[in-house]
Amino acid sequence: MNYSKLLLLCLLVSGFVACDNDDEDPDQDLVVQLSNLPTLNDGFQYEGWIIVGESAISTGTFDATGNVTTSIDRTQLEDATRYVLTIEPDPDPSADPSSTHILAGDFNGNVAALTIGHSAALESDFTDATGKYIMATPTNGADNDENSGVWWLDNSNPPAVAGLSLPDLADGWKYEGWAVIDGTQVSTGTFTRVDAADEADEFSGDTPGPAYPGEDFLVNAPDGLTFPTDLSEANVVISIEPDPDDSALPFFLKPLAHQVPANAEDHMVFDMENNIANTLISGTATKR
Repeated sequence: MNYSKLLLLCLLVSGFVACDNDDEDPDQDLVVQLSNLPTLNDGFQYEGWIIVGESAISTGTFDATGNVTTSIDRTQLEDATRYVLTIEPDPDPSADPSSTHILAGDFNGNVAALTIGHSAALESDFTDATGKYIMATPTNGADNDENSGVWWLDNSNPPAVAGLSLPDLADGWKYEGWAVIDGTQVSTGTFTRVDAADEADEFSGDTPGPAYPGEDFLVNAPDGLTFPTDLSEANVVISIEPDPDDSALPFFLKPLAHQVPANAEDHMVFDMENNIANTLISGTATKR
């Protein structure tokens, strides 16, 4: 029975005595609790969605927080089968969800466990991701400054093969390589394929590099750095970035990381460590 009909019945039966209509409140709360969700930079925001049939219904936008409560039409929320969290531009030119889905979960009763690995989010939990890399500077055309470049390839059994084993990303996401040089996070470029060159060569020399993600740090050093450099004891990282990206710095999701050994030898293959457990985002959505 809808709310207006209940109120009319109460008036007729009780002689205008107030009725208890709490159980028929037209709205119901959706409580979303989030863990490790990073704060987005200006120009981007999070937006929650409930999926009802084939429709995505917005539950509102918000900044990163641990607990978001939204009042939603009771019938819509009761019929919702899934919750999805997206990253949206701010201001948002579209009333539809963007393609950048970061968390999703199906309701089991009143609760949906939200994960990055859901088929409506990034489609993988990245626990099987692995990586290998070498230090070399193939784009300078000479055998010098070899510790000033990092390339994600495996040359242990020539010919070289891809050094990264990463799942294909859902729409709205790209991988990005990084070297942390004297505390400065320097991008090696974004990519979606592990067996092709990435999308940047800002710091490399004039000779074409190998057809794998990587970078030589030879020219155009950012402020505060000097190239060529020595990557020994630097950290190298693979991150997962929203596309479009909210920041020129790494996003929170970093499935692979490794510290280059001291006095590392060039062209030697180094194994990365799976780091996703340290940068995992999760949550729950609860109908109340």
